[in-house]
Amino acid sequence: MVFGLALMTACQRTELCYDHYPTLTIGLAWEHEWERDYGMNHAANWDAALHGFEYDDIRPGRPEWVNMVINKADGTSNETYLSTDGGKINVSVGEGQSYLLYNGDTEYIMLSDMVSMTEARASATSRSRAGMSYINEHHPDARSTNPPDMLYAAYVENAPSFGFHDHLSLDLKMQPLVYTYVIRYEFDYGLEHVALARGALGGMAESVYLLDGKTSDNSSIILYDCDVKPFGCEAHVRSFGTPGFPDEYYGRAESDNADRVYSLNLEILLKNGKSVEFNYDIADQMKKQPRGGVITISGVRIEDQIGESDSGFNVDVTDWPEHDIIDLPIEVEP
Repeated sequence: MVFGLALMTACQRTELCYDHYPTLTIGLAWEHEWERDYGMNHAANWDAALHGFEYDDIRPGRPEWVNMVINKADGTSNETYLSTDGGKINVSVGEGQSYLLYNGDTEYIMLSDMVSMTEARASATSRSRAGMSYINEHHPDARSTNPPDMLYAAYVENAPSFGFHDHLSLDLKMQPLVYTYVIRYEFDYGLEHVALARGALGGMAESVYLLDGKTSDNSSIILYDCDVKPFGCEAHVRSFGTPGFPDEYYGRAESDNADRVYSLNLEILLKNGKSVEFNYDIADQMKKQPRGGVITISGVRIEDQIGESDSGFNVDVTDWPEHDIIDLPIEVEP
């Protein structure tokens, strides 16, 4: 009788007698933004005829799955995996827990300092390319990288406390940490001479912090390939955005923005085997586009004397058509 009374007191609900772990149901919503508006009004003024696609066409989709890191009050942590809709998980009894969620289906992103939640960050993988003297001169300490994969994250600093048999629900929004720049090189003349094109974007953030989406102060050079279009060359380049954002840099008077340097490169392999390179200062275009946007270069020209063949002998040939050197992933120093 005493034993039976103890069982009834300890577990009055029959369906819970075999599982004393509290459970949490996570619901996930997704924010599919490819750029943030800081005064350019791209969404409202989008010209689909000019760009050849609708504004919504380049919104990022859902990833394949989500990684959830559960940090406990005693300093330990464990990981679990969720579908993109969320799911039901077992959690520990007690308080003082925090959750970090991010998609783990990335190839060109390195995660570092994941043990320290406040320093957890993502960086793009390294990549190198011959040449680019202008970009390297203006960004001498910057690491060159691949464009990062699409990355989403959500952070819960003070998770609900749990007792035995608790079952709670929590709805979270997965927000983008990577944004897209539509880069247009518009030709005035000589596009018919172009065989291949590639570019580089210098001055962009090297990494992003997963907790709040702030970017690191260190800059990088993003290397990418371009498509040849009827108007010139184009690339959709993913980036963490500008360094040290958010901060007081955006919103200052125009004369105070000279401390930031942003550079754009276009390298073209001509049909005759020669290569030509163009470089631009794009600081003015970046002032209202810290997280995605449209960068436009007009007036590109390739004169006939450069683009036409010269007795079949190729000069000034670079490392094309060799591939860029893609370095193995390494942890980036803070």
